[in-house]
Amino acid sequence: MDKIKLDPEEQELLDAYESGDFRSDLDVARREYLTQAAEETLKKDKRINIRISSRDLEALQRRALEEGLSYQSLVSSVLHKYVSGGLKDITANKSDQRTR
Repeated sequence: MDKIKLDPEEQELLDAYESGDFRSDLDVARREYLTQAAEETLKKDKRINIRISSRDLEALQRRALEEGLSYQSLVSSVLHKYVSGGLKDITANKSDQRTR
């Protein structure tokens, strides 16, 4: 199994955690907020059906396998990140830059 390459900040956090020196700086209110957000994110109470090309589906399945997820979970995660502002449409930015 290949070892995951960590950037310096990630390595520092891992070292602190493994040595028992890691201390979270989250206060109670922020921790509660993040817990609630995670619960809402994981709650899947609606079903959708979409049609996509077989090529795109195969690519999604490959990427999901690389991430250790089901392809449905990957699609759900990508959609969630997009609607919550975590993903940006780079083509919109490119066309905006061309008009300047």
